[in-house]
Amino acid sequence: MSVKIIHLNENDVALLQSINAMFGQVFDDEVSYSSNKPSSSYLQALLGTTNFIALAAVDGEKVVGAIAAYELKKFEQERSEIYIYDLAVISTFRRKGVATALIQELKAVGAARGAYVIYVQADKGVEDQPAIELYSKLGTLEDVFHFDIAVEDDSKNA
Repeated sequence: MSVKIIHLNENDVALLQSINAMFGQVFDDEVSYSSNKPSSSYLQALLGTTNFIALAAVDGEKVVGAIAAYELKKFEQERSEIYIYDLAVISTFRRKGVATALIQELKAVGAARGAYVIYVQADKGVEDQPAIELYSKLGTLEDVFHFDIAVEDDSKNA
């Protein structure tokens, strides 16, 4: 595999913009990833924080896969956990170890930061079956519910 894994830093704004474009294409959700693009200064500040982790799988100059993750510092113990927010690989690079290489690099980042676990959510359904198969090889399935709670006050609409 000629793919190189890059851990982005605050100087990699253009690379993060390429990751966003790739996520939009792979997830078939270009509206979410491209319609209201964050400014370069916003992305630079995000990349400069300690809680955001971005990893790119690059073949030459092309982003072929990526992870966007967040480190969550815990309060009950001096440790953290890492949440994979987005993980995608373009179709021509799937089943070539790219996603596994990205997760292995994230594991190294997590270990260096003292994280005790990495977790990820996958949707139940045919479209996420390859992701479920990958995560099943690398981790333990938890049976949980996921709830979205709106930030705005819905009581005004009642």
